[in-house]
Amino acid sequence: MALSSKLPHQFNFIRTFVNAKVKLVRDPYLDTAVLKEKDLKQVIALKNQIISSPSKSLSIYTASTLKDPLNLPTTTTKFVNKYHCVFTQFQPTPALLPHVKLSPQALSLHNEEMSVHNSSDNRKDTVQRLTRFLMLAGMRQLPLYVIDKLKWDLGLPHDYVTNFLADYPDYFDVCGVEDPSSGKELLALELISWRKELSVSELEKSAMSLDYSGDKRRHDIVFPMFFPKGFDLQKRVSTWVENWQTLPYISPYEDAFHLDTNSDQAEKWTVAILHELLSLLVSKKTERRNLLSYGHCLGLGSRFEKALVHHPGIFYISNKLTTQTVVLREAYRKDFLVKKHPLMGMRYRYIHLMNKNQNRRERVGLKDDNKLNLCYRT
Repeated sequence: MALSSKLPHQFNFIRTFVNAKVKLVRDPYLDTAVLKEKDLKQVIALKNQIISSPSKSLSIYTASTLKDPLNLPTTTTKFVNKYHCVFTQFQPTPALLPHVKLSPQALSLHNEEMSVHNSSDNRKDTVQRLTRFLMLAGMRQLPLYVIDKLKWDLGLPHDYVTNFLADYPDYFDVCGVEDPSSGKELLALELISWRKELSVSELEKSAMSLDYSGDKRRHDIVFPMFFPKGFDLQKRVSTWVENWQTLPYISPYEDAFHLDTNSDQAEKWTVAILHELLSLLVSKKTERRNLLSYGHCLGLGSRFEKALVHHPGIFYISNKLTTQTVVLREAYRKDFLVKKHPLMGMRYRYIHLMNKNQNRRERVGLKDDNKLNLCYRT
């Protein structure tokens, strides 16, 4: 694979990170940003399965077999009943099992979502972000299983391999590669050619003037850092971070594998890759295991783990929803995205529809509780 030219040797600095305990402080706003999407991915996945059926419905039996593949938190029947503003059960004929289909509101949202996916602006944006994703660290090729783990966060269509990639043969090709650990052949997505005009990071874009030229690079870029209330870095850690920020910024699209893996400069490049990757995601967050899977594919797995721990002002790790989610701090103000991608706008509307059901039940429960209280007072 074609890689970018190596950087000057003078960028290779020694490692000076101090071994100090960093107090873990929860960020309630970013935890809320994670929590508000509870069950959303599963709802959309089940919706896609239903809409892909020729009848636009599934029998309850067929739907029940999807519990594990879709990672549903409970049985399919309970899940459908929980979100009955999204899903509707019906019986086609007395002789057939009950079926599930989308509610009229959910079907309307789906049609709007497809309009967003198929719009020329969104398709151009998706092609560019996927291209940049493949170009990170000077790479041009990634196994499909790695992309599949991140396709939700990248905002790719659920059937992107069959109904999206084929429309861009000048950009992408699905090929076979050998898994170095097992020797087995894997399907991979390959970038047809390097797109130099896209190899500019989000930090570089914000730091450069409007008359930016493609050959111009900035090496004095620092990473924005945000800390929640109550967070206090030890003096020696704070000093290290300040010095680390003054190191030259190496583009995440450069090949800097020649740097000493234990150097601070190599860590700054690793952070640049993580920062850019999260910037390419529509929600600016993803599960930690997805990042590590991608990192291991690049040979940077252990470096990713260290960088996430060393830089809590850049990355926040939420422990909500029985997993660990890495959030790009600068992309949020409180629990809201600073810049909302159109697909995220659609996802928030699905969340509203999902919560309509819950809010109604809470109101009904409150009324029932009031009735009970009246009974006890009489």
